[in-house]
Amino acid sequence: MSFECDLVGSEEYKNFRASVPLRKISVDNDPSKVWSIFDSGPRTCRCPLVCLPSVSGTADVFFFQVLALSAKGLRVITVSYPVYWNHDEWCEGFLKLINFLRLEKVHLFGASLGGFLAQKFAEYSFRLRVVASMIFCNSFTDTSIFRFSDVASILWVIPSVILKKMILQNFMRQKMDPAICRAVDFMVTKLESLCQSELASRLTLNSISNKIDTTKVSYQGIPITIIDVFDLSALSNRVKDALYKAYPLAKLAHMKSGGNFPYLSHPEDVNLFIEVHLRKFSGTPESPFLN
Repeated sequence: MSFECDLVGSEEYKNFRASVPLRKISVDNDPSKVWSIFDSGPRTCRCPLVCLPSVSGTADVFFFQVLALSAKGLRVITVSYPVYWNHDEWCEGFLKLINFLRLEKVHLFGASLGGFLAQKFAEYSFRLRVVASMIFCNSFTDTSIFRFSDVASILWVIPSVILKKMILQNFMRQKMDPAICRAVDFMVTKLESLCQSELASRLTLNSISNKIDTTKVSYQGIPITIIDVFDLSALSNRVKDALYKAYPLAKLAHMKSGGNFPYLSHPEDVNLFIEVHLRKFSGTPESPFLN
């Protein structure tokens, strides 16, 4: 499958790839488990914004956020996950990555699965208090909302072409404005770059039965902002309402339009929401800004 993608050839994306190097980091005993990251902004900052992608995303899907926010003095790290088959294993690997990078705390921006994993990590590390704040974009608290839960245990043997079709079912392109179409096309190119084991592991993390223990998250008093779109996306209103109810003190940031990937289709709006969320930490020990 081939899609012509305006964003891949855009000046912004070319500038991002030319100015921010891709790092590959192994923190597990298994050397095949490699985190791919882009790290931009002041390295003296030990409490950066860390962006976690969706099932089909890679570290470079947040290139608009890296360019705009690092230009304003924020340290922004975007990651692409190694192959993990359960949430605790992923959380353990992510904590090792944080320690390897010598970070004190992290502000997490999670898109879809990335938002779920951000919550799982806050739950996993609640005694360590590693998470300074969280921003969710089109995310959820319970994996049972996905119809692949019945086949989660066999995803690892399903061929890549079928896994991609399973994901592409949620990539709606009808009656979309051009910006959302370009975002979808860009995500398709990222999906095509993932190998079978990467796809299978991400779908498994997205599908195996698990629910966030929101009491462990709320107990920490972590500031949360929830970004949602009013137009068509893969998540139903029921799922969105469940996230709001899970975090009644969260700030809500609604977008009239944006689709499944508003950080690509309408990056100026998403960047503003992120900046407003993080502004309260400026001048504090948890600041992601250059002080």
